[in-house]
Amino acid sequence: MERTVVRCAEGHVFSTASFPMQNLGPGRLGPGRLLRCPRCARLRHSVPVAPEKN
Repeated sequence: MERTVVRCAEGHVFSTASFPMQNLGPGRLGPGRLLRCPRCARLRHSVPVAPEKN
């Protein structure tokens, strides 16, 4: 199962196995989703983190 690295509205970075509706793309609903952040234990608006370029 592919994991997605995301950043919550508080700035915490974590990975998740599911990123709801990710196949719809940012053009339809925007890039953010509500996910439960493991650091602050609340539902937060989260967006995928762009991979770092070396």
